[in-house]
Amino acid sequence: NKIGDEGAQHIGEALKINTVLTTLNLWCNNIGNEGTQHIGEALKINKTLTTLNLANNRIGETGTQNIGEALKVNKVLTTLILKYNKIGDEGAQHIGEALKINKALTTLKLFDNKIGAEGAQHIGEALKSNMVLTTLILEDNKIDAEGAQHMGEAMKLNTVLTYLKCAPAFPPT
Repeated sequence: NKIGDEGAQHIGEALKINTVLTTLNLWCNNIGNEGTQHIGEALKINKTLTTLNLANNRIGETGTQNIGEALKVNKVLTTLILKYNKIGDEGAQHIGEALKINKALTTLKLFDNKIGAEGAQHIGEALKSNMVLTTLILEDNKIDAEGAQHMGEAMKLNTVLTYLKCAPAFPPT
């Protein structure tokens, strides 16, 4: 499917009033930054959605900012999948800021998002105070030794993260 930003607007409007949907999978739907604005606004209001999959869309820094702002006030979303987008270090900063405040999200999948050392630093800083997130997937990004240092410092203080994956998608041969 290719619902795009216009379709995301319709989904967002429905989420504002829907009281039964718990899982929304919008994987590979050509949703960009504009679409995430509508989804984000809905997440600020919605009280039932616990799982949101926005993998393999066109989400960049602005889109991640939209989702991050929603995460700051959302109290029910427990799983967020943003893999195969292009959020980069700036997007990781928005996610990190949200994780410092959010008290519901337990699983975050950021597989293949062009996140480097700077992004790892932002997420690592958030993990020092976030005591809710238990699963973090950073597989197949651009995290190097410096990024690993930031994550390691976070692990010294974080007592709830039980699964962290920073491996490449396919091990080198």
